[in-house]
Amino acid sequence: MADLVLFVAIPYAAVVVAVVLTLYRYANNRFSYSSLSSQLLENSVLSWASVAWHYAILLILTAHVLAALFPGLWARLLGGQVRLYVIEITGMGLALIAIIGMGLFIWRRLTNPRARAVTSTGDWVLLAVLLAQVVLGFITAFVYRWGALWYLQTAAPWLESLVRLNPDTSYVALMPWVIKLHFVGGFVTIALIPFTRLSHALTIPVSYLWRPYRLVIWNRRQAVRE
Repeated sequence: MADLVLFVAIPYAAVVVAVVLTLYRYANNRFSYSSLSSQLLENSVLSWASVAWHYAILLILTAHVLAALFPGLWARLLGGQVRLYVIEITGMGLALIAIIGMGLFIWRRLTNPRARAVTSTGDWVLLAVLLAQVVLGFITAFVYRWGALWYLQTAAPWLESLVRLNPDTSYVALMPWVIKLHFVGGFVTIALIPFTRLSHALTIPVSYLWRPYRLVIWNRRQAVRE
């Protein structure tokens, strides 16, 4: 029964909530699709946190999605022992970078009074869930080695069964609880999209990787002279 709730009910409910409420939010308040930047309040810590988090998490998510969509191609990529070592080490390294980035986000909002003042309850929930996800991902990669390989025999076919509307929990039912929590946490994160500033990810903010930092130049003296 627990497996049906964790690996069938929660995933479907999360997707329905995310899709329906995101469309509702877009139809009624599309201008809220923003990360509500607090860069003007403090930029030095934010810049380091943003770069670390966005680069790392985008690469991690890309690897997860590609492995799920193209398991055969991913299996061939992991065919060599050296390539498997490289991917495993790279994945753990990226997870650590993501943890550092998220830790900086949280530290900034805890220590900067102005940033803390504009941080909502939803922001704290989202930060906690994202931090838990990357920590669980790192623990999974570190303790249960070769995840890039066994992912193809567990998570990938389970996700495919969900897409086919013929859910099969047998692929993940016997996994350790750390891994189960990581799987379920992914869908919990999806469910949070319409309620939090995570919705800005739907605008595909790829330009974040190369856009220049926002510069604010005060021209008060010039305005007074004019």
